[in-house]
Amino acid sequence: MKADLHTHSTASDGQYAPAEVVRRAGDLGIQALALTDHDSLDGLEEAQAAGKALGVSVLRGIELGARERRSFHILGYGFSAAAPELRDLCAWMKRGRDERKFRIADYLREKGVPVTAEEAEEIAGGNVIGRPHFAQAMVRRGYVQSVQEAFERYLDTPDYARIERPKPAARACVETIRAAGGRAALAHPYQLKLEDGDLDALVGELAGYGLDAIECFYPRHTPEQTVFYLRLAEKYRLRVTGGSDFHGEKVKPDIRLTAWDLDPAWLLEVQRENGE
Repeated sequence: MKADLHTHSTASDGQYAPAEVVRRAGDLGIQALALTDHDSLDGLEEAQAAGKALGVSVLRGIELGARERRSFHILGYGFSAAAPELRDLCAWMKRGRDERKFRIADYLREKGVPVTAEEAEEIAGGNVIGRPHFAQAMVRRGYVQSVQEAFERYLDTPDYARIERPKPAARACVETIRAAGGRAALAHPYQLKLEDGDLDALVGELAGYGLDAIECFYPRHTPEQTVFYLRLAEKYRLRVTGGSDFHGEKVKPDIRLTAWDLDPAWLLEVQRENGE
């Protein structure tokens, strides 16, 4: 099927409402779409309703941040809509994001970029505030030329790490997704910036916790990286997923929804078992 299994909406830090993400995917011929907002389930009901109306199979998804490393993310798919374990974890992480917005504003003020939490809240439009909202406020005020520049200079640096929010361990991410009846995948492994041997060991460890898949196909993976990730999937008997990590052109200008050639039937079946 033509599928994109990694997308974001206004339910976290994306540009478009969940229904609009689904509509745009359908216009591109994408048959199966996973909405995987950061630490949030809020957009899933709207996305699934749009999918039914437009003939797009929409997977319940999520992207959880793990504490062990920067950019260490676990994707979850097809879990139960009720999923108390997952909802409790999301509520805890949401509180952490809400508290962090004031630390981000203080941090930026220290750096000579006095963007306020209120400005980020306005851009977020009532949704949970993330770094992209501050980045967009910085662009609006003329402190940087692009969201990417905001991240490179301020919001994704070693110094920024000192104000990062609390996150669960990777094992807890995988096990919570599995406890909710879902399936777990390692997102964009290149972002971990690990040597091949270290990544191999990490994937083996995650497989021991119940990891189901690796996101082998991703816009910023080199062909060589993709081949290596496919080998890891084979070695640890993991499934293969792929996604664009679409946020919208204001957030990630170079990333578009992508109709990858994938086999999401196993995830769709899991979701059916958990109730459409």
